[in-house]
Amino acid sequence: MSDRNGLYYAFALVRILLYPVALLYGAVVWLRNRLYDTGFFSSVTFSVPVISVGNLSVGGTGKTPHVEYLIRLLQYEYQVATLSRGYKRRTQGFLMADEQTNALRIGDEPMQYHMKYPEVAVCVAEERITGIPRLLQLRPEVEVVLLDDAYQHRSVKPGKNILITDYAHPFYEDHILPYGRLRENRKAYTRADLIIVSKCPNDLTVEEKESILKRMNPLPNQQVFFSTIQYDTPYRLFENTPIDLIGKNLLLVCGIAKPETLVRHLQASSKAIHTLSYPDHHYFVTKDLEEIQTTFKNWEGEEKLIVTTEKDAARLHLHQEKLQSWKLPIAVQPIKIEILFNEEARLNATLLQYVATTLEEHHSYQHLTD
Repeated sequence: MSDRNGLYYAFALVRILLYPVALLYGAVVWLRNRLYDTGFFSSVTFSVPVISVGNLSVGGTGKTPHVEYLIRLLQYEYQVATLSRGYKRRTQGFLMADEQTNALRIGDEPMQYHMKYPEVAVCVAEERITGIPRLLQLRPEVEVVLLDDAYQHRSVKPGKNILITDYAHPFYEDHILPYGRLRENRKAYTRADLIIVSKCPNDLTVEEKESILKRMNPLPNQQVFFSTIQYDTPYRLFENTPIDLIGKNLLLVCGIAKPETLVRHLQASSKAIHTLSYPDHHYFVTKDLEEIQTTFKNWEGEEKLIVTTEKDAARLHLHQEKLQSWKLPIAVQPIKIEILFNEEARLNATLLQYVATTLEEHHSYQHLTD
């Protein structure tokens, strides 16, 4: 038996052994959802428009660029705030980003929002049900709240619930943890108002789209969209000036869940690429920085650059003084999403109409009660 076959059978055996655990975990999650569905546990609604962006799987669906899509859609017309739990932050409780904020205090993804959109109120709280009132108390001018990664946080009932699922690993082909990667049963997709199939190929065909819709089987009230990743202009870390990566030797430093798409993009235009991969949301320590420096300096060749993601850049900012003293040329590769099949206008109209209608109803109610 080859080593590859041995690993395959070992992995298959481990999955079989984990199946009873998945059944138990699934039963607990089902009971919790059932208690919410029957009203035994209550879900709170708020007068301001609340849009939730989340997923059923444990990361890697491209949720963050979709939140940024919503920020760009809404920020010039409304006062927008984001509320996240602040995954892997070193603090607790409710915090709002300010000039002294860093990734350790609020988490890397909220820090990314704060760095890119400083006019947006960026907040973190483990419990959204208490975080939203605290946010509105501190920033009463906020008109729209975007809940980041809150699909399973059922104590708050959003006005629009957006579910992101990965084209390569759709929820309807996955299984519940730890047998698969789903946080809850596949049928939980029925809570979504909108479903976005993310990370699709740019040339996804109508036939493939229809095949996905058939297998997904959305409810009549659910709208389904398809998005793809677009790579924006790279810029220098700490300087924010544009930088060209084409034809360069690239050392990719990344701590994200699924870097394969980024690697393929960089390989297509670079001279050569070497990857230093770290766990998702990894906070770099001195040993990591020294590894990056040593790898870069020992790599023979000219026109070398270090390139990283925006999420990693939020954590590298914690070591700005050291990295600048080492004079390492570090580029950041930003991404954004594009809605396929010319359906961006339909998606935007759906969301903008929801926000406008909710705010109008709120203002009418306030007028009647004054």
